Amino acid sequence: MSTLLTGITTSGTPHLGNYVGAIKPSIAKSKDFKKNFLFLADYHSLIKNQDPELTFKSSIEIAAAWIACGIDFKKVIFYRQSSIPQILELNWILTSVTPKGILNRAHAYKAAVDLNDKTDPDSGINAGLFNYPILMAADILLFDANFVPVGSDQKQHIEMTRDIAGRFNNSYGETFDLPEPIISTDTPLLPGLDGRKMSKSYKNFIELFSSEKNLQKSINQIVTDSLMPGDSKNTKDSILFEYFSAFLTQDKLKEVEELFKEGAGWGELKKMLFEIINEELIPLREKYEELVSKPDTIEEILLAGEKQAIIQAENKIKEVREKVGIKPLHG
Repeated sequence: MSTLLTGITTSGTPHLGNYVGAIKPSIAKSKDFKKNFLFLADYHSLIKNQDPELTFKSSIEIAAAWIACGIDFKKVIFYRQSSIPQILELNWILTSVTPKGILNRAHAYKAAVDLNDKTDPDSGINAGLFNYPILMAADILLFDANFVPVGSDQKQHIEMTRDIAGRFNNSYGETFDLPEPIISTDTPLLPGLDGRKMSKSYKNFIELFSSEKNLQKSINQIVTDSLMPGDSKNTKDSILFEYFSAFLTQDKLKEVEELFKEGAGWGELKKMLFEIINEELIPLREKYEELVSKPDTIEEILLAGEKQAIIQAENKIKEVREKVGIKPLHG
């Protein structure tokens, strides 16, 4: 039985790029699998964020966003990483079989080192960042996940998870499946308002469930060139056209492409884009706002998922404990 697992870091308010690149395709993909695990990676968020209010607020907002966007709870087990203590137990066991050299080669750690003065390459780098790949491996291996959707920049973490699982299996016997990454080539990556990666640090993002007024205001800030109405416009390097591409079918996109060629004004095109995006988000926004106003409802949904997740987690960690020799002293 194929199992899909996806984690979402609770480090801020979800933005439109999260919706296009992760939420929408993951919910669609879950229909193809018999079992799906979807979790809030709240312990992962502590690596970069030490603001407790932000972590708490983000947990509510991100959970509400995923629920509002249509998780099928008959097929998806939805839970908080922090509510499954077996994850941290497995994290320590895997730490004990993982060579430090593997972690030295992690892209995120190397990038942080490269930013530092060579006299102190580890300045400002916490152990959480260094050990991040092991916690990610524990997230995946505890639930026997076969497939993990990731961006191309996260592919290395799945390779490291496979390596860690293989080392454990070689030492203690076959215990873990080796997961495969799912790297979608057809999921559009929505750029920020200025064309760079959409990111809160760049302040170029569009909040997913902002008001209609703020959504319109953000879309109006998408960078365009100085071509006037009547001037033919090229879609190839247009940030605006990338937004159209993320929300329209190929047939509808061809119609927009014609408007670009015919010289439609940027203001007219941005108004059209707002109407397209807003129409899709209206029913989701209403559900989201209702959920955020009733966090007890979100809590109930998560608790129900956590009851299911803990059953599988405890079965797996019991097997792992016995493999490493931690078991009752009788019989």
